[in-house]
Amino acid sequence: MIFTFNKKIYGYECDIYGHMNNAAYLQMLEAARSDALVEMDMSIAKLLKLDLQLFVLHYELDYLKALDLEDTVTVKSWFYEANRLKGFWRQEAYNSQNELCFSAKFTVVYASQGKAKRLPIDVHEHFLKYLEKADIN
Repeated sequence: MIFTFNKKIYGYECDIYGHMNNAAYLQMLEAARSDALVEMDMSIAKLLKLDLQLFVLHYELDYLKALDLEDTVTVKSWFYEANRLKGFWRQEAYNSQNELCFSAKFTVVYASQGKAKRLPIDVHEHFLKYLEKADIN
């Protein structure tokens, strides 16, 4: 399943050129991924109650076109592979003209109490219901 998150870009997120600052991209990705987890009924709060955490292990970021001040961005998020220890995600950001501006691939590791841990089988199976194998590009 591909999850969609919309966000307007504000001045405090931009550099002196009026483009979204590179650090703000990571916050936007976090917000989009958190929103996707809520839609999966596996919010961060719920995961914490299950004594589970998701830690980003690796990011690969491609800045393709600037995201500009006051534009509305659409972030598409999905995970394309998962096992009981790691999840592999993609995220893409599109400007209001629906142009692909940014692409990210990243890996999360599942943890408990700050240490890597395999997901319980029921939680893993729940996540697998949302697995998206298709590449939208």
